[in-house]
Amino acid sequence: MSNLNSLQYFIPELFLIVAILVIIVVDLFLKKNKKIVSAYLAALTLVVTIFLAYQQYGYSPALLFKGMIVLDSFAIFFKIITALSTLIVIFISLPSFRTKAEYYVLLLIVTLGMFLMVEVNNLLMIIISMEMVGLISYVLVGFNKHDLKSSEASLKFMLYGATSTAVMAFGFSYIYGISGHLNLDVIQQSLIINQPQALPLFVAFMMVLAGLGYKIAMVPFHFWVPDVYEGAPTPITAFLSVGPKAAGLALLIRFLITLVAHPSAGNAANFIQNVSIHAPLLLAALAVATMTLGNLSALMQKNIKRMLGYSAIAHVGYMLMALVVFNNQGIIAVMFYIVVYLFMNFGAFCVVESLTDKLGSEKISAYTGLGYRAPFTAIAMAIFMFSLTGLPPFAGFIGKLYLFAAVINQSWYILALIGLLNSVISLYYYATVVKVMFLNRQENAPPLRVALYNKLLIGALLIPTLVLGLYWSPVINFTSRSIGFLFGK
Repeated sequence: MSNLNSLQYFIPELFLIVAILVIIVVDLFLKKNKKIVSAYLAALTLVVTIFLAYQQYGYSPALLFKGMIVLDSFAIFFKIITALSTLIVIFISLPSFRTKAEYYVLLLIVTLGMFLMVEVNNLLMIIISMEMVGLISYVLVGFNKHDLKSSEASLKFMLYGATSTAVMAFGFSYIYGISGHLNLDVIQQSLIINQPQALPLFVAFMMVLAGLGYKIAMVPFHFWVPDVYEGAPTPITAFLSVGPKAAGLALLIRFLITLVAHPSAGNAANFIQNVSIHAPLLLAALAVATMTLGNLSALMQKNIKRMLGYSAIAHVGYMLMALVVFNNQGIIAVMFYIVVYLFMNFGAFCVVESLTDKLGSEKISAYTGLGYRAPFTAIAMAIFMFSLTGLPPFAGFIGKLYLFAAVINQSWYILALIGLLNSVISLYYYATVVKVMFLNRQENAPPLRVALYNKLLIGALLIPTLVLGLYWSPVINFTSRSIGFLFGK
């Protein structure tokens, strides 16, 4: 489709761009005590953007801007998820960044980058969109410029990000050399028709997997996570654990379909036979390494943000586990898990953000007796912890149930068993937080007053964590309708 005709399908992105410019201009005329208006405008922008994206749901798949962008229900699903994650982060950030208009502008820019990530169909656009997200993320991580940990985290994040992007770009050069094309759909047809040499394609696959693995914090490309999660402002830590990760997973799924799977593949047995990459086995090994290392590392953490950081790595492993089967059931399971993970993980970070200043520490030991000092907040945190573990009747249990069902249905029994053992391991460190809050008690500790705004926000995240554990069919139906184009249905 020509560039001019493509604009009519690019409405959410165009609206986001205009809104960013408007907020920048409006902020110039606002007094310091009125700067919070920029935050409200950013939140309103995201609400409208989500509405505009949803209005496109059900459109016939279309290649935009001469094939560089693909608009399909899969992309729209992830647009809604990434925009929703940014919206929640804005609400979490309001108490801490009331007068920082540039902070909210940066969040909108990174949202635009994530939109491009989930709908790219071109190797160069992949690099541009990932760099757009990455560069702004480095700034957001180091936003507290007077905090040494924040600055250190930003520097480490930037160094790891630059290295991974360079490696991925080199892998793309191999793919271009093999296929002679930049657009993913054309590359796919080229690989199907022409038998590629195994070694260069394998090298390209591994290089690109390194770049995408960095974006989703997959082992062994996860080293940036603990320091960045600890040093970044808590709302940004929460954001990095959901938004860019969801966009990275969407991009990984598109890439795997292009390089190693025919779009009509029904299961892992339909991977292209003339490509000597056993992608399912490789992904299974990475899934095991990711969930195991993430959980074992989380066991040793005393800082709750570092613990949640390693926990986030483990959850990537669970989702990779379902991608191993690479059929519609596996991808539906991953997409549903992203939805429930969004609410329960943001909920946990919202509690951390609400309590850190009042407790004066991010150590887990600082939560001692919280069940008696701030009962509602402690109970909510316990529910988020149990949901992240995967215990019924919470949303996390249903999410993991779908992940394990997808794996077991394709006879990956050992992988499912390892995933189950990892869930048991995770119960220990999640339950430790609950134990500290309810079974340990501080003598003569005064009640801890949590702001009503924070309680309302925690409650808003708690509701879907509870409801999706009991009634999840609308979300499953939505995800099921979102993958038809991927598998040629």
